[in-house]
Amino acid sequence: MIVKEPIIVLNEEQEAHFVENHPERPERVNFVIEYLSEIGLMGELRREDARPVRPDRLLRVHSAEYAALVARLEAEGGGNLDPDTYVVDGSYHAAMTAAGGLVDLVESIARGDVKRGFALVRPPGHHARRNGGMGFCIFNNVAIAASTAIEEFGVHRVLIVDWDVHHGNGTQEAFYGDNRILYFSTHQEKHYPGTGDYREIGTGRGEGYTLNVPLPAGAGDKAFRYVWEKVLWPAAERFGPELVLVSAGYDAHWADPLAELTLSQSGFAFIARETVKIANRFADGRIAMTLEGGYHLDALAQGVANTMLALLERDEVIDTLGLWTPVEPDVSGLISKIRAFHPLLSLEMD
Repeated sequence: MIVKEPIIVLNEEQEAHFVENHPERPERVNFVIEYLSEIGLMGELRREDARPVRPDRLLRVHSAEYAALVARLEAEGGGNLDPDTYVVDGSYHAAMTAAGGLVDLVESIARGDVKRGFALVRPPGHHARRNGGMGFCIFNNVAIAASTAIEEFGVHRVLIVDWDVHHGNGTQEAFYGDNRILYFSTHQEKHYPGTGDYREIGTGRGEGYTLNVPLPAGAGDKAFRYVWEKVLWPAAERFGPELVLVSAGYDAHWADPLAELTLSQSGFAFIARETVKIANRFADGRIAMTLEGGYHLDALAQGVANTMLALLERDEVIDTLGLWTPVEPDVSGLISKIRAFHPLLSLEMD
């Protein structure tokens, strides 16, 4: 029997993955859970506890040598994968359950037990590459889930929507030569990690299945509405996904301390609702989201809440922070260039 309400997946193991004064910390998830409980949304969701990802599923995306490195660093008392990405006692298990929680959610969706859900897990994943972690990410949760859906669950086409303010370089690399997965990313241009130019479209059989929209600093609600209308919807129409996955970062909010895009909560609610509509239109409603960035706690909690409302197909917006008032930069020229250059979109224009 299909469970109608969305699933929320949590990994309590995330508490152990912690370094003092680091922006990627357990408080991020704990604050969101408390907020969802306070406003009554937790009661509308079915909670599932994450389990560690199976090693064979992990190794579709990451090398055995890298997985062993993470485990060894933990056993030796901790260390760093890069200047921003730490490993402490408990980090390996936290990362394994973060990936496993999303994979289990996708498996439930593929079985038909549920249509949609959100893996509120950490550490995040979209920067993690085959042989290394970076940008706060240890294992690439969304890439592991997408590859498992393709290889095991009978899914032929997966759309990954990444609205984190930072480009998901690890996810892009994982599928750069694969035409079964369309990777779509909005991110701040020339920001960490420096990848995600609109001319990066894939290679070999994957050419045309990477779609980057690097937005200038200051771009916000108006720009994102334009991108979803002129870029994502036409690309989804061409691609015809059977499953939608979302790397849901909330650091594109104007109040976030780590970047300069200017989405409001109304903007997040819009892109979440539109992405759910894309899943409804093309993928029989099948959509799984997972947490990436977001470092202003109120903006993060309200962003997740508005995303949950979108999964519940409710139109209200929660926003105590308000709008960004300066004038946004005009992105119409950028979108015209992308539409003329990218194979999926230039075909749509013919």
